[in-house]
Amino acid sequence: MKKIILAAVAALGIGLGSCTDDLNQTPQIGVTSGVVYSTVQGYESVLAKIYGSYSLIGQSKAGQEDISSYSGHDLLRNYFNLQEGTTDVAAFRWLSGDNLWSLPFLNWDNSCPSVSDTYYRLYYNIALCNEFLRYCTDGELSRFSEADKATLTVYAAEARFMRALSYYLVLDLFRQGPFVDESTPTSGVMPPALDAAGLLAFVESEIGEIENTLLDRAPFGRAGKGAAYSLLARMYLNAEVYTGSPRWTDCISACKKVMSLGYSLEPDYLKLFNADNNLRDNEIILGFAADGTNATTWGAATYITCGIIGSDNAQNAADYGLSTGWGSFRAHGQFYNLFANAAGDRRNTFFTDGQAQYIDNSLEDGTQGYHFCKFTNLTDGGEAASNSAADGCNTDFPFFRLAEIYLTAAEATVRGGEGMRRDEALALVNDIRERAYGDNSGNITDSQMTLDFFIDERGRELYLECTRRTDLVRFGMFTTDKYLWNWKGGAVDGRAVDARFNYFPIPASELSANSNLKNMGY
Repeated sequence: MKKIILAAVAALGIGLGSCTDDLNQTPQIGVTSGVVYSTVQGYESVLAKIYGSYSLIGQSKAGQEDISSYSGHDLLRNYFNLQEGTTDVAAFRWLSGDNLWSLPFLNWDNSCPSVSDTYYRLYYNIALCNEFLRYCTDGELSRFSEADKATLTVYAAEARFMRALSYYLVLDLFRQGPFVDESTPTSGVMPPALDAAGLLAFVESEIGEIENTLLDRAPFGRAGKGAAYSLLARMYLNAEVYTGSPRWTDCISACKKVMSLGYSLEPDYLKLFNADNNLRDNEIILGFAADGTNATTWGAATYITCGIIGSDNAQNAADYGLSTGWGSFRAHGQFYNLFANAAGDRRNTFFTDGQAQYIDNSLEDGTQGYHFCKFTNLTDGGEAASNSAADGCNTDFPFFRLAEIYLTAAEATVRGGEGMRRDEALALVNDIRERAYGDNSGNITDSQMTLDFFIDERGRELYLECTRRTDLVRFGMFTTDKYLWNWKGGAVDGRAVDARFNYFPIPASELSANSNLKNMGY
């Protein structure tokens, strides 16, 4: 199924001519819409394009981009830079190539390339979804048989989920954004702006309307009910940050819905991050697929897998299924301290030979900071899955996992949410710990299950999975002096920064195009 989805991406070319004032326009399709939407297979190709727009730049790994951008990179690569490269996790080494200087120093403005590219990639995905949904009305689907209509109705629900996911990321990253849907005219309209409460309400409403149409357990690479409930769980966990009103009980309810669908923890943690991780649909609830043959990319999980392996140290790239390591980023020493008292924790995958723990000389000093070894391009049989130098990696990016749901439900319980007892929450936490340690030697007690424990445990379990910035913001640790790491705020020992850096600014070009938008604090 993974290869079928990815091969469909290459069959259809869709692009937007501009990335500033065309958020409400119809994507231009290489063949006519009448042809594309005349068959179920045509709809499948567009749906594949919607999913692929998260991990691909266009019709090839370099060039033929769907939209023009500053960096020319895919959404997930830019999103990783914002979510992990701004935190204590991933310390960029090659700062100049992609103009990343402002991210580790937490001093970006509304002209930051990674911020702008993430914003426009999200709205490109929204435009794709809107175009697809214009061909999913009752009138459009009346041309098909009852069986085909049933299939296309599920596809429409998936497109609505992907749009809701994009709007959630706009909420989390920007706290505001223009709103367009399939009913918005395709020209002559300046989209209205939604604030954080409005975006949250839209995502919540969308999921409520589609949840009974989505498949219980969709094939890998597609969204089912589990993905929809996981999105709600993540959003409700952070609702107090977004709107000032906590939603802990709703968060627990969403988590329990995920858990009722029959997912289970993968026994081998590292198999969740290898080139055969598409087989891990027991735990991976939504993954974004990559394939060295059908969907080559220098972004998504290829960016992580190649980036974490050193290019000029003692690491052997072949041990990780790679033709070469890029040496793009290492762990901050402060993050590695999360594993200081975790002897036996299999999630401690760091390569330390010849490396200093702390990056207190320069971010560009490759001898400082331990390298991660969490993601690989190895098959279950231990062989390289693709020629990573030519085609990228076969490793997929796990966007939602059951382990995150366990930690989310337990944290919401400790924060005062109703619907789960503390002993039930503790059992979920210890299920994760027992996988990490291979036995119960790493189990915690009820008295140890504090909020401080959760920010650390989420770091240990979810590092490099694009949750860290959001987590640190929720715990009041991202911009304050409550927690410092090297080069935070541009100071070698770290320093607090203005609270506006808890979110990102709307790009300057978009402010010029849409007077309904105003940056808060920038």
